[in-house]
Amino acid sequence: MSRPQPRELIVIRKEQISPNMLRITFGGENITTIPDNQESGYVKLIFPNEDAKPLLRTYTIRHQRSDEIDIDFMLHEDSGIACTWAKQAQPNDFLLVGGPGPKKMIETSSDWKLLVGDMTALPAISVNLAELPNDTQGYAVIEVISKADIQDLKYPRGMTLKWVINPHPGQNSKALLDQMKSLDWLDGQASIWAACEFSSMKALRDFFKKEKNISKEHLYISSYWKLGSNEDQHKVEKRNDAELDVI
Repeated sequence: MSRPQPRELIVIRKEQISPNMLRITFGGENITTIPDNQESGYVKLIFPNEDAKPLLRTYTIRHQRSDEIDIDFMLHEDSGIACTWAKQAQPNDFLLVGGPGPKKMIETSSDWKLLVGDMTALPAISVNLAELPNDTQGYAVIEVISKADIQDLKYPRGMTLKWVINPHPGQNSKALLDQMKSLDWLDGQASIWAACEFSSMKALRDFFKKEKNISKEHLYISSYWKLGSNEDQHKVEKRNDAELDVI
């Protein structure tokens, strides 16, 4: 089945979820071109660029209803084109939206689960937690900029949530790693889902593979951004890193 072509969506409303997280709700007559059951899938927000080809930025579908989708924007200090647009967006504004791409869900055939990420991954982690079976055991370790950014999430009773406060995301690549090292590692096979800033991702990947011997089939790990780089530059870094990462 071919992926739907980019379509123009309309801003329905915006909501400040926390001091550093802004939610934009999109709808309009073209919303029906997005298939059902796409929460945690990604879309490409397409911004016009007078000097060159349009700029594409990747975001996660946080919620989906029959006539709307929610996209959450982490508000960086050095806001790029997407965050700047979101801050200025008003109802009835429109934006070209491509995708959706595949859903990013944690692997399920394991004894326990570990989800870890920063605020850029919070939408995807939230969907993963909400869809886990009620008897799931494990941890979710989530980095946020401030205590006020902690969200009330739905998750199984057997999952323990740990919030890491890091006022300067991307500057301390060990913030999430230090939490990993402090966890009481559970018995049995772990499935791990991790997404965060590029340097933090590399530190976590080394830990999971070299110290915990997590195999490829039980590990999803990705960098969603890189400090000091825009998305196009980050893609190049990810591609180069993938070529060097030999399991």
